[in-house]
Amino acid sequence: MHKLDDLDMKLLYELTKDGSISVPNLSKKMGINASVLYSRIKRLTKKKIIKKFTVIVDEAQLGITVKATIGVNRDPKLKDAIHKQLFQTAEIVSISEVTGRFDIMVGVHAESLEQLHTIVIDKIGKIEGIQSTETFVELQKTDKESSYLISK
Repeated sequence: MHKLDDLDMKLLYELTKDGSISVPNLSKKMGINASVLYSRIKRLTKKKIIKKFTVIVDEAQLGITVKATIGVNRDPKLKDAIHKQLFQTAEIVSISEVTGRFDIMVGVHAESLEQLHTIVIDKIGKIEGIQSTETFVELQKTDKESSYLISK
């Protein structure tokens, strides 16, 4: 674990709010010299604390109106083959191995409930080794800032 000071944490906080902000504008906002911020960002990136800078897409504008998580139980002997097939399914956005009553949780994005049904029944359900599934449709999502990033 890396030791971070207050400036590192404030910098991370600001970048998570707006990763596209220019360093000169960030410098003005934080009241810190731009060269200091450049070196801090470079150091945080080199240490892999900042993994990447990214874009958040409004998925509804692309027609993705249904998001779901599917709990899957699978034959443990076919784990790798199942994972590979799931990963090749375009609508699947994440696969997490978990503890509890499911072996994996699969994140799915779909354009409609009908498409979600097809994904669950025809794509996931027909993979050899899938024993059972349970689908949880997202009704509403509210993201919370990570507590370690809240500016003090």
